[in-house]
Amino acid sequence: MKTYSISEVAKELNLTAYTLRYYDKEGLLPFVERSPNGTRLFKKSDIDALNIIECLKSTGMPIKEIKNFIDWCADGDATLQQRYDLFLERKAKVESQIEDLKKTMALIEHKCWYYKTAVNAGTENIHKNNKIEI
Repeated sequence: MKTYSISEVAKELNLTAYTLRYYDKEGLLPFVERSPNGTRLFKKSDIDALNIIECLKSTGMPIKEIKNFIDWCADGDATLQQRYDLFLERKAKVESQIEDLKKTMALIEHKCWYYKTAVNAGTENIHKNNKIEI
């Protein structure tokens, strides 16, 4: 079975080796085996698990809650409902983030239009009849 070094995994996931060591210290990588001299030996399944960790982290989930998820995975089928519920909650969180980003994008698109038309006219005065713009 092929194994990967911490630097290979860091490069693959666009993380730092420091981040991977931190995850290990926080208990997020109990599944990673070590060589007799203590070097971490990552398998493909470990990289897949790290992708899930990064996904959860990108939703704003704190490390402590990600640790709970990892523990639930280790507990097996008894925690399937908890894991399902966690992902439903994360899904709702991401959907809310997407809606917030859509509102942000609408404002940015408006400002792009505003400044493009002002640049083309050489003045903001073309927007005089509109409310004050910043």
